[in-house]
Amino acid sequence: MPLEESLASKLTGTRTTCPYCGVGCGVIANPSDDGQAADIQGDPEHPSNFGKLCSKGSALGETLTLEERLLEPELEGSKTDWNSALDRVAGKFLQTIAEHGPDSVAFYVSGQLLTEDYYVANKLMKGFIGSSNIDTNSRLCMASSVAGHKRAFGTDTVPGCYEDLELADLVVLIGSNFAWCHPVLHQRLLAAKIERGTKIVVVDPRDTATTDAADLHLKIKVGGDVALFNALFAYLANSNAYNDTFVTDHTNGLGSALEVASSFSMDEVVEATGLTIENIETFFEWYEETSRTLSIYSQGVNQSSSGTNKVNAIINCHLITGRIGRPGMGPFSITGQPNAMGGREVGGLANQLAVHMDFEPESLDRVKRFWKAPNLTRGPGLKAVDMFDAVHEGKIKALWIMATNPAVSMPNAAKVRDAIEKCPFVVVSDIVENSDTLTLADVKLPATGWGEKSGTVTNSERRISRQRSFLKPPGNTKHDWEIICEVAQRMGFNGFSFQNPSEIFREYAQMSTFENNQSRDFDIGKFSEVSSSEYDQIKPFQWPKTGNAEQDTSAKRFFANGQFFTIDKRANFVPTPVRSAINLIDTEFDLVLNTGRIRDQWHTMTRTGKTQRLSTHIGEPYVEINPKDALRLNLKDADVAVVSSKWGKAYLRAIVTDRVSQGNVFSPIHWTRRYASRACIDEVTSPAHDPTSGQPELKYTPVNIRKMELEWWAYIGTMKEIEPSQLSGAVYWAISRRGDGWAVELAGDTSTGDLSHYLKSLTSKFPDSEIISFENSVSKEFRYSEFNSNQLQAAVFASFNGPVEADRTWIGQNIGKTLSQEERLRVLAGRPPSGQVSGKIVCSCMGVGSGEILRSIQAGANTVAKVGEQTCAGTNCGSCKPEIAAMIKVQSEVSTKMNLEAAE
Repeated sequence: MPLEESLASKLTGTRTTCPYCGVGCGVIANPSDDGQAADIQGDPEHPSNFGKLCSKGSALGETLTLEERLLEPELEGSKTDWNSALDRVAGKFLQTIAEHGPDSVAFYVSGQLLTEDYYVANKLMKGFIGSSNIDTNSRLCMASSVAGHKRAFGTDTVPGCYEDLELADLVVLIGSNFAWCHPVLHQRLLAAKIERGTKIVVVDPRDTATTDAADLHLKIKVGGDVALFNALFAYLANSNAYNDTFVTDHTNGLGSALEVASSFSMDEVVEATGLTIENIETFFEWYEETSRTLSIYSQGVNQSSSGTNKVNAIINCHLITGRIGRPGMGPFSITGQPNAMGGREVGGLANQLAVHMDFEPESLDRVKRFWKAPNLTRGPGLKAVDMFDAVHEGKIKALWIMATNPAVSMPNAAKVRDAIEKCPFVVVSDIVENSDTLTLADVKLPATGWGEKSGTVTNSERRISRQRSFLKPPGNTKHDWEIICEVAQRMGFNGFSFQNPSEIFREYAQMSTFENNQSRDFDIGKFSEVSSSEYDQIKPFQWPKTGNAEQDTSAKRFFANGQFFTIDKRANFVPTPVRSAINLIDTEFDLVLNTGRIRDQWHTMTRTGKTQRLSTHIGEPYVEINPKDALRLNLKDADVAVVSSKWGKAYLRAIVTDRVSQGNVFSPIHWTRRYASRACIDEVTSPAHDPTSGQPELKYTPVNIRKMELEWWAYIGTMKEIEPSQLSGAVYWAISRRGDGWAVELAGDTSTGDLSHYLKSLTSKFPDSEIISFENSVSKEFRYSEFNSNQLQAAVFASFNGPVEADRTWIGQNIGKTLSQEERLRVLAGRPPSGQVSGKIVCSCMGVGSGEILRSIQAGANTVAKVGEQTCAGTNCGSCKPEIAAMIKVQSEVSTKMNLEAAE
């Protein structure tokens, strides 16, 4: 028996799917006796990850506590029963519709929902309420891909699959920090690079963990993608890669698209992209020479006011070469959420109807008959940005938000928050009790979460997998599909009497194949009669699964036969003119803000923020700024920066680095009012959006930056959580879990008053505790530590000269520990014994800090693999390998310099 099969056969537990990104990794879960944790392992049998997990997936078992869970329904801030809550929701929606019409209500849903939840929500809004005002947070990440696919292929079809990563000879990563955002797939790509010599080109305005492995990094100007791929398209039209047979037999529109693409001279392309002519020529030559070319793109392409044009500019290059639908080649959109694809399939976007049908008359008729829908909508609804504008203007008067946090994640978030506050009736279904959005709700509905609910999700390669429950629903929670169906029935609608998710999935499969006859790409008719027991046993599969073996032979890939889903079955070349960002930099806002994810956090941290393991790599909100810009602005590393735009501002720790080009800054999207004073970067971002897809321009916002003038800085490690409300005395603060307690970075001005008294008010919560303190009047620093029977309860470091220096990782590891007299003094000094420096955590999976890695390098571990052998760092998901490699490089340079100096 092969080793993989032997391992898989020994693993027991519930096979389910990870709830984070669109990779869709299979996991095996074994819950603890109290259901507050679980042992999580990658599923070796799942074809998306073959047992591998990233740092977030590995830490899933630590996020299952009931801490901060919403467990009871609430009406106007008071706990209530489900009947009262659902009666209120149904009654208010009916009343609003009766008084103002169906377009006065809206649903805003989420790629965190399961497909079954999504299906009934879409059915209720579009089929029975009679409005298309249902949109999803997938609008923020993948809507431009949907629009680009539909323009080129006639439908929202992802042609390829993950296997293409191993089969491609050239992989072009565009606008994707693959190593951090999709680390399991990145490791598959790196394995192909080692085993097959696959070349990697990265098109990204930043230096990232992904660019470290690139054979060619095209450090493009933000927004320069269309100019680059138009120029490539024009080059390919006159190259040996031009596929005349494919273009002639299977496409339309080459002439007009090529005319637009050829409008820039090469000098203009260089100017628009910021790239050297040498790098451009190298890229074009590699692309021309390599038949098996795979173009992977993500948010850097989609989140733009030209996002749809960027998508089509990439697709045009594959159509002109005929490199689509065959092994190792094609355009490949990688999604950011676990079920962004499932939402697109059911019709969860406002501009879709259902199961890849739009609003043409025959589809409207078909859907109306299938659903027996009395009030079927007739056309598209409001996309996310326009939807919240309508809420703000009072046009939408009843809003139901499900499993997402738009008060943080929408652009111009302060306005969105204000809109939700103004809305006459707001319902929020969620699992946490303290999200920024939930606090604004009139009705709070406690939903079940991952591990408690059951259904399906679809990943980026169109693979449908089961999420299975292995925990009992806690408190008085309900499943999302159940909540939606109960409201629908209270509103008097038939067609929502489902008893379990398998019944919903069965109807969904029936709808996908209803009057299809291969006219639509999405068809899972094989499951039209699936029983509950068969549903429970479904193994991961790629659609289509029509039940017809002959039709399913091409399930891995689409379009190998040159047949598309347009009226004439031909693909469309789409003209993609170069357009500037809608809001450009000027003398007041002279820097371009780019936003994105970091390795160990997810969305607005409602799940990942619960585990200290994921907070130790990066525990504070930050902004990266180029050294030349920092010098001009008098900003130094670790200063607190105020980042401002026309729409808002954020307070962020400055990181001075040449990872970003001059004139550009970068900040992560994750921090909320729960974890920081004012770090919601989407309060800063522009609400400008793509006119076709409606996707916001989150990668380009004009901003300015100034140094926040502060009087004092402090760092606290404490066993007892400090509530955000207690931190109002600090102008800047950020809180994260650390060890068995919490870490708080804070800073303030003279308005704080007596700093020592203020800090002690935050930490002195133990009446019999022993205080050890130290003060240096020369350096203007003071620090103290608090012990209870030699157990470290709190350690406080304060300075009037700048950010405090202390080994935060080591201090965090000792919070709650019983320490010796020497160790107690070490805590006060903020430093471990010589040779034990922890440094910041580099490998979150294995909890390995930079100190331990550096010691292994100094002891002779001169490769990432050898460091892994000695420390275990980098041996799980591998997303820390670029950082380890950089440390090896720096240490090698230091050693070489020392040797040269010694020789002299």
